Amino acid sequence: MQELFKQWTFILASGVEAAAGVLIALAALQATWNALRVFFVRPAAPDEAKQNVRLKLAQWLAVALEFELAADILRTAIAPTWDEIGKLAAIAALRTLLNYFLQQEIDSQAKRERVAPVSPSPETRPAE
Repeated sequence: MQELFKQWTFILASGVEAAAGVLIALAALQATWNALRVFFVRPAAPDEAKQNVRLKLAQWLAVALEFELAADILRTAIAPTWDEIGKLAAIAALRTLLNYFLQQEIDSQAKRERVAPVSPSPETRPAE
């Protein structure tokens, strides 16, 4: 019974890790597409458009890192030796730190967007 549990947990961890890989691939494709649009279309605010591409990629990478951490947690449940548990703990700690700093960047960008003054359009300006 214990061996069956280990096999299913390993399969589940591999599936969660595969889902993270798919998320990273899709995020990279989306970021590439959006970056190419910024590069070739030349929006009115290119710096803001670049930041948006970067922010969206960071958000998806943070989600993928959460999936990777979940897979690590599952693998910890079936790790038979202290050496393997130690390696998984180190990997989990690194992924948690990466996720923490990504989240800090996402939060600071969101705060900048909330604080940034929005200039009124010509239609909404008061008549002089």
